[in-house]
Amino acid sequence: MVTPSMSAAVVALVVMLGLVVGLGQGAGAPSAGDATAPVPGVGHPSPLAESFAVMGTEATLTIWTADAPRARQAFADARAELERLERLMTDWERPEWAPSDVVRINKAAGKSAVKVDAETLTVIEQALDMSRRSEGAFDITFAAMKGLWKFDEDLDPTVPPAAELERRRKLINWRDVVVDRRARTVKLRRAEMRIGLGGIAKGYAVDRCVAVLRRGGFADFMVQAGGDLFVAGSKGPASWMVGVRNPRGGPRDIIARMPIKDHAFSTAGDYERSFILAGRRYHHIIDPKTGYPATASREVTIYAPTAFLADALDDAVFILGPKKGLALVDGLPDCGAFIVDANNEVWTSKVLAGKLSRTAAPTDGI
Repeated sequence: MVTPSMSAAVVALVVMLGLVVGLGQGAGAPSAGDATAPVPGVGHPSPLAESFAVMGTEATLTIWTADAPRARQAFADARAELERLERLMTDWERPEWAPSDVVRINKAAGKSAVKVDAETLTVIEQALDMSRRSEGAFDITFAAMKGLWKFDEDLDPTVPPAAELERRRKLINWRDVVVDRRARTVKLRRAEMRIGLGGIAKGYAVDRCVAVLRRGGFADFMVQAGGDLFVAGSKGPASWMVGVRNPRGGPRDIIARMPIKDHAFSTAGDYERSFILAGRRYHHIIDPKTGYPATASREVTIYAPTAFLADALDDAVFILGPKKGLALVDGLPDCGAFIVDANNEVWTSKVLAGKLSRTAAPTDGI
């Protein structure tokens, strides 16, 4: 539940985070050329894509269209929307930006309530609802751990001191986030508490991009930011395809695939932002109840009607493990999950039965 670092290439990013996105029925992973497809001519639709860094990751927008100028304007509008949301909800301070809502909330921890934008309030309320549903497995106050575990560009393959982990862990409790909807304020009850929206805000941002592209008149497209993806419509007569990465395989090894239309996919995995020490894998998905990396799963892929919901669910299910995780997902309309657990066993929820095709068994390993 830490904001992912930027990757150098679109294809690497998509594959690394567990989603292999194909551009047609039966397609495999896209080649690097997909992001620089030829300019489509009138009457000859083809995929036109644009990628850029935002929200600590890389976003890729792909539209199936014959109108390149209109698509480029839609890309610019969607990028502006993502950048606006980043400035609103980041937990990082940047001198060229005004303090975000999240930064202001964290600075006032234990002191006062902070008035926030309506969108920030919506994301926080959805996060707290997922905390309730997941019995605290998903918890935005995990940000109290910030700086202890280092899995990004500052990778430090060591385990933080147990005493400091325990002190910070005691600051994690979603019930200590006080929301006043009428006043539109948020308060953290205790000093040194922090919130971070890295586990849910990108999903919200993807959905906002979807709205931008639809307002631009497009019905067939993909929006991807980090491990969060929404697919709309189709690629002409063919379906967009998504695949699930083998968590102990290579970047292009997939173990399942399915066609997708007007739905979100989101993946949480233990295999990229991680290190192995003394025969144990440590990774970025922290269990709020222990302060240590979660141990119940290797990879979780969520299928949901919105990226906002999928983004909140993937970490929650990863931490809960397959039995409780599937119970959570099966209780939500039109949601599904594909899980590779800590013992390398595969679990598939009811909604995905008959939709998702297994292509290989997951490879075992640490």
